[in-house]
Amino acid sequence: MKSEFALAFNQICAEYSLPKEIVLDAVRAALVTAYRRDWKVASTQNVTAEINLETGLAHIYLEKIVTDTIEDPNIQISLQDARKQRANAELDELLMVDVTPRNFGRIAAQTAKQVITQRLREAERESQYNRVSRQENEIIIGTIQSVSPQGVTLHLDRTEEAHLPRKEQIPGERYTLHQKIRVYVLEVRRSSRGPEISVSRSHPLMLRRLLELEVPEIRAGQVEIKAIAREAGARSKVAVFARQPGLDPVGACVGMRGIRIQTISRELHGERIDVVEWHKEDVAFIASALSLTKVLSVILDPLNPGGRTASVVVLDDQLSLAIGRAGQNARLAAKLTGWRVDIQGATEAALWALEQIDRSPELLNDLKGAAVPISRLAATMSEHEKENYPFTDEENKLIKTVVEAVRNAIVSRRNADRPAMRQARERRSAQVEMEELRREAQREARSRVPEEAYAQALDTLNLSDKVLSNLLRSGVSSVGEIMERLALGDEALLMLEGIGAKALREIKDAIAALGLGIEALEPELVVVEALAETVEPEIEEAAVAEAVIALPIEAEIAETDIIVTEAIEEEVIEAVAGETPEEAVVEVVAVPPEPGVESATETPAEGLFKPETLEIPFEELAFDEDEEEGLDEDRQRSKKQQKRKKGRAMVFDDKTGKTVVVRKHRRHTDVWSEYEDDF
Repeated sequence: MKSEFALAFNQICAEYSLPKEIVLDAVRAALVTAYRRDWKVASTQNVTAEINLETGLAHIYLEKIVTDTIEDPNIQISLQDARKQRANAELDELLMVDVTPRNFGRIAAQTAKQVITQRLREAERESQYNRVSRQENEIIIGTIQSVSPQGVTLHLDRTEEAHLPRKEQIPGERYTLHQKIRVYVLEVRRSSRGPEISVSRSHPLMLRRLLELEVPEIRAGQVEIKAIAREAGARSKVAVFARQPGLDPVGACVGMRGIRIQTISRELHGERIDVVEWHKEDVAFIASALSLTKVLSVILDPLNPGGRTASVVVLDDQLSLAIGRAGQNARLAAKLTGWRVDIQGATEAALWALEQIDRSPELLNDLKGAAVPISRLAATMSEHEKENYPFTDEENKLIKTVVEAVRNAIVSRRNADRPAMRQARERRSAQVEMEELRREAQREARSRVPEEAYAQALDTLNLSDKVLSNLLRSGVSSVGEIMERLALGDEALLMLEGIGAKALREIKDAIAALGLGIEALEPELVVVEALAETVEPEIEEAAVAEAVIALPIEAEIAETDIIVTEAIEEEVIEAVAGETPEEAVVEVVAVPPEPGVESATETPAEGLFKPETLEIPFEELAFDEDEEEGLDEDRQRSKKQQKRKKGRAMVFDDKTGKTVVVRKHRRHTDVWSEYEDDF
């Protein structure tokens, strides 16, 4: 006979629907927590609890270390007592000692009650979440427990509840208490009160799950649902595709006399469901999605500024069916196919095409063969306006031909004006032009190569094995091909894999050794005449400024002065080539006075001088060669060092319109003799 503890334990497991292991672990953890709190055991000390399910007795075990002398009985045990617990106990060994108090059963029951209850609730919530989360994105059956303006509360199996928000309900559907309904599980979330389950009856995937339940071919994988567009409570469209050859996917979903689809419709509060066949081609799929008996024309415009647009032309008597009530059919077809659907009747489309031709006569150039049917269509529309009779099949075909031609011409013209299309055309034109230039250069290079060179193999060049193998691997098989590449330039050979400057030199020497006239293969160089001969006599000042050559300036120099030295005489002459010496004027700074002479431009506060501006003819800047030769060796060495230390630059002054020479020097210098040598 089982003890009362065992009966109570089994009752808890059944009440909370939990496994015995989970409940037993919760009770053990509660006993350990109660012992730690009442006997003040350190958190670092190991404590375990064991429960006998037959007798219901609990035992607490505390980890202690075996020692000879006991200093702290809470963490230590003597060797003699340890061997009573276990005969082979040794010193410094950790031993689990039974420390169960005499009245622990009553105390533990009072202390651990709250802990056990909390652990059981947590375990119950986790078990519920794991069980319900497996039903996410599936259909479940619930019983309506309460109805409120915010939504409907459903009672599921056991103690779970689900919430059906108002936005997820089917419009116009009424709910009564204790009514059983099917719902689609949207989401399962954890919470302190258990799992929160959100369900829906208007989600498109609910229609998919209902079809899978009602149609065996879908469950077996013979029919695949490709797309669903749904407006809950009103109308839905489902695109299906048959994986098994010879199977009608629409008929399989509709069932005998529509019994399968009617069952689903009743479950969804009388919602109308259209099952259409899915096609890989967008034109056929859009025509099928409209659920019409006949569609005259479908023109796709993927680059339309308003989005991907499909222009559809239908018969006049089916225009209202194609659009649907409040545009519902066209809207669902657009959701199903992913294209924006623009629907026109046959009469409207024909008149639109003729109007576009009247507005833009240049469209006739793009219509080509459709120019003849246009006159026939105009006559047909005129007669139709007078007699008001329905179009025949031949007239419908005529309308289709003209409307498609006009719309395609308009779309092509619009796409051609797009920036990307213009860039593509320019890029293709540039590529064609470059290809033609390359071919012309190749023909010219081939004409300069002797014919007998193409008959000679590469072995006749006596090249190294490495260079020879690289040439053969690159597709070069004769001496003529090498000479042809040399005629195009050295880069043509250097572009080959494994051919560098050293190999190029070896190839040229080998060809020259054969006596095939490699000198004639050198690319022609275009010699540019001197600037002074090409520039007009009266050169503009802006052109002179563009010819100025800037000299480097050292980073250590801090202040700028404007001077002219003999070191830049040649640069000045080159910069103003083509201008007469009388017209070339250079702005320079006056040399500061000798020490002791007061300067009128000096700033006493800073100890600096403000340079004056002198205008001198360009010819006076030339230095006498005799004076240069007369300088002693020390002076020449000093001037060379001065040129290296001090950077100079020639610039063009926009305000004065003159070319000036600029040099920087250190601040607060009193040695001015070096400046005198520059003039």
